[in-house]
Amino acid sequence: MRISSLSIPVVLLSGLLAAAQTPAPSPSSVAAGSSEACAGLAHFALPNSTVASASMVAAGAFNGPAQVFTGIDMSAFYKKLPAFCRVVVHAHPSSDSDIVIEVWMPTAWKGRLQGLGNGGFAGLIDTYELGAAILNGNAAVATDTGHTGSPIDAAWALNHPEKIEDFGHRGIHEMTRVAKLVVEHFYQTAAKRSYFAGCSDGGREALMEAQRYPADYDGILAGAPANNWTDLLSMAVVDTQALTDPPANFIPQAKIATIAKAVVAACDKLDGVADGILNDPRQCRFDPATIRCKQGDANNCLTAQQVIALKVIYGGLKDSTGRTVFPGYLPGGEEGPGGWGTWITGPAPVKSVMSYFGKGYFSDMVYNQPAWDYETFTFDAGLRDAKQKTAAALDAVNPDLSAFRARGGKLILYHGWNDPAIPALSTVNYYNAVVSKAGRSRADSFVRLYMVPGMQHCSGGPGADQLGQDGTQASDLHSNARTALVEWVEKGTAPDTLIATKTASGTPQGAVTMTRPLCPFPQTAKYKGAGDTNKAESFVCASSSK
Repeated sequence: MRISSLSIPVVLLSGLLAAAQTPAPSPSSVAAGSSEACAGLAHFALPNSTVASASMVAAGAFNGPAQVFTGIDMSAFYKKLPAFCRVVVHAHPSSDSDIVIEVWMPTAWKGRLQGLGNGGFAGLIDTYELGAAILNGNAAVATDTGHTGSPIDAAWALNHPEKIEDFGHRGIHEMTRVAKLVVEHFYQTAAKRSYFAGCSDGGREALMEAQRYPADYDGILAGAPANNWTDLLSMAVVDTQALTDPPANFIPQAKIATIAKAVVAACDKLDGVADGILNDPRQCRFDPATIRCKQGDANNCLTAQQVIALKVIYGGLKDSTGRTVFPGYLPGGEEGPGGWGTWITGPAPVKSVMSYFGKGYFSDMVYNQPAWDYETFTFDAGLRDAKQKTAAALDAVNPDLSAFRARGGKLILYHGWNDPAIPALSTVNYYNAVVSKAGRSRADSFVRLYMVPGMQHCSGGPGADQLGQDGTQASDLHSNARTALVEWVEKGTAPDTLIATKTASGTPQGAVTMTRPLCPFPQTAKYKGAGDTNKAESFVCASSSK
């Protein structure tokens, strides 16, 4: 319903006009980081942006939603939060842009800004990540990148090229620009250092920042980056086709355990430890044909058609000549709630997370056809169209990070070897390209890669999967990638071996059941031959055989 000003009582209208004409307090007239300074941000003039709200939140008073990707109730966590100023901003870099940004600023501030990345197609703001950042004394900022919706839904992009630009790179840059201005106004001093952390699409955003906006951040933590977006989602469609055409190709969830068991039997002992974890799955030469059904069909074997589909998934994206364009998924870690049954095969045909991503990307971003049929996809034409339409906005594959390095920027990459969403070799290939471009000596001065044995997508899996990536783990620089990054940026202490942990609950706060060293790539952790295999001290970093 449209309301005219005439329907508003005269007294109320007068009050609104008076409030609008009342000048905001100047920064010098209020104490830095105070409630008054926070309230004053409601009137803060920002280029191409508007402040929607600014208010102080009392310690323990924030009532936030469950954790975005797990659904875990976070009420107890939010009660731990300190008092902070919460500012909501809408940025409009184009006529079709509405980028929602939240800046959280604790009253007790350590002088750092922490930028936070998204997952999937974005569309929301993760208040848990914001809370974890301010618990550590950082000002924090996050964004929906310009649209609201489910992270697996791309309908917002249909016929909206400016929103695709916002999602691809502009939203995070605008977020950072706004946050730096808001932080400086609130605290009356600029952030001493700025950091960014993200996994999955957040990892892609992280690399986009280093490549396209090298002045935005001093330190960047990029996990499992979906940086080769066009190739990755083209492969998602190809894998969906392989699992559904013909329908008999589909591998049901009941058979995932059979595949996992066969992989472990074939390759687990290659690293000298029988623990269900493939230390370096590149060494695994598992042949799906070894579990082909002798006759008929059963859950403890694969049919001939299913063997063919599995080989496609392991084999990667190939062009019409058979050349591998993008690496496939490595064996290991197929089982579990964060394994293949969720990401690759799905509970039913065309119901996996990657199939949703692939179909949404091509229907809503590439072809602008909501009813686009994935079965019509052909590699050469499909990938060509994808690159022509969206690569400039979405792909973060440039290995030239010289501008980022010249500013003193530091980059830490990490990826689970058994990621069922984004193939681990994609990040290995990007890291190797950066090293080749910069030269080994220069690359070692600003970039590190840590490959995590047994970890699935960003976390989870049979291996030690907690390395401080969510900002809540212990602050020890040897067990926390974020802390190690700060030490590198601010003290020049380059990270060496990190210690990853596994907990009984699967959360950083749980009881530790395993620790493993994470070695700077290309080194890998080797078992010493004696000692508890659940303890990091039983391993040593050594040169890889690959």
